[in-house]
Order: sequence, then C-alpha cells, then structure tokens
Amino acid sequence: MDTATAVSDYLAELAEQRRQSPHTLSNYGRDLKRLVLAAGDQPLHRFDALAVRRQVAVLHGQGLSGRSLARLLSAWRGFFKWLQLRGEVPANPCEGIKPPKSPKRLPRALSVEEAQGLLEQSPEAGDECLNCRDQAMFELFYSSGLRLAELASLDMDTLEGMLVEGEVRVLGKRSKIRLVPVGRKAREALAAWARVRDQLANQEETALFVSQRGSRLSLRMIQERLRRRALETGMATPVHPHMLRHSFASHVLQSSGDLRAVQEMLGHASIASTQVYTHLDFQHLAKVYDVAHPRARKKPGSGHDGD
Repeated sequence: MDTATAVSDYLAELAEQRRQSPHTLSNYGRDLKRLVLAAGDQPLHRFDALAVRRQVAVLHGQGLSGRSLARLLSAWRGFFKWLQLRGEVPANPCEGIKPPKSPKRLPRALSVEEAQGLLEQSPEAGDECLNCRDQAMFELFYSSGLRLAELASLDMDTLEGMLVEGEVRVLGKRSKIRLVPVGRKAREALAAWARVRDQLANQEETALFVSQRGSRLSLRMIQERLRRRALETGMATPVHPHMLRHSFASHVLQSSGDLRAVQEMLGHASIASTQVYTHLDFQHLAKVYDVAHPRARKKPGSGHDGD
C-alpha cells in the first residue's frame, strides 16, 4: 500500500468509525500530508526513526514551532500505530521522539497605570445598570485574580462574604476550593451592583452577574464587555479577562515578593506555574534599571556613559 492511499484510508476510519470532528480531521490531514511528501516513493516500513528525526529537524528549521511539531508527531504516531496493528510496518518509528521545546511565552500584563486607567474609566454612554455590573466584574477580576469561568459561576450567596468578610470562596480547576481576598474598591463596586441587580435579574436567577435578559452572564459576553471598556479607555492592546488575572499576580508579586501567597491566591497546583510571574517582575525591574541607573543610561551622541 502506498503512503497516500494508507493516509486516505486512515483518515476515512477516523471520520467514520471514531467520529473525529472536521477540525481534527483537517489538522490530521495537513500533518499527514507532510509525511506523504517526506516519504516520497519510499515504502513506509522503511521510514525509520532516523527519517522521522530528520524531518522534524527540517520542519523546525523551516519555522514550525515546538507546539506544531508536537501535534505533527502525535498525528504521525497514531498513523503508524494504525499501520502496525494492520501488519504494514514492524514498529512505530515515532515512539520516543520528542519535539524541540518552544520558548515559553510570558503572559501579557497591564502596567499599574494601565490597570488603574481601565478601572477608573467612566463609560460615557450605555445602561447605568450594565455599567455598574461591568465595574463590579472588572474590579473583582483585578482585585482577586479570578479566572473567567470562576467569576462567571459566582452566585448571590457569595456576595455577603465579599462585602462583610472581604473574601470570596471560588471553585477552581480540579474542583479545588480556595479563599481569595477582595479589595476595598471591588467591595464598593459590588455593593453598588447589589443595589441595582434586581432591576435586571430574573426572579429565580441565582447568578451574581446577569445579562440584560436576566440570566447568568456568558463567558463570551464578559470578554466582550471588557474589550469594549479597553477601547473606550483608548488602550491600543486588546484586553481580555486573563490579562487582568496576570496583572493581579504581577502587581501583587512586585509589591510583596511572596510567591507562595500569589500561588495560593491564583489556585495554582504547582509553584512552577506561578514562577512565570517572577520573569514579569524581572522585566519590570529591568526597565526601571535601564531608565534610572547612571551606568545604564546612554546620552544620545555623547559616545560615552555619564559620570
């Protein structure tokens, strides 16, 4: 069986028997097309681990990221496993082969000034109840570093704890519950929202944040309302809820230096997930150093450092 025919039969089985989605099939088809080109006229049982490594190196050199190569190897591995079960190849040449690591992208965080500008922006138009709701949501995002799904799932029974005790109990990933502090500005905004919520909410609705229709506000709508607020503020960078979470973590770490406390507030299972914010903190320090340190500043056209 030639490679192109084998790939076609494999994709057909994924579609008909395993009910893979069109999106998954499209990705598999694209990745396996690279295998067809790489194999050429060579029989698949002779396409060994060395050939796989060579192709990974070539594609990486052409600009494919580690993440894309990981997906490609997964597709190839599944295909060769299918061939092996059918007796077409003696072994899976992709086993044990790992893609090159991609450089870890740091999360984008707002500066303290940008965060304050976003939260202090007063919308010039729109329904006052909706603006009041949005203010409470955005203040809570930045105050407590909540995930989007965590904020959207809050019910009215969490409000008293936030207003009276200054903390919110949230159900995070892996169904882990954690307590997070709620700052003064967020409590003030939540109290203002509580006074007008009944003007929007359906009678039996338990959600803290509701839509114009009176039901629980969707994740997409929360994202859209934050995007609009950022545009009104004149921010050039698109702002999304997770950016407020990143900003919360970065700013608390800059002020306190307490990585463990930030880990607890974010609900990270591993400290390694939180350590990315130490890199953000270093970026901030590096910028301050470049501006402030006499030996880092360069006078244009002077040809030498200042005294």
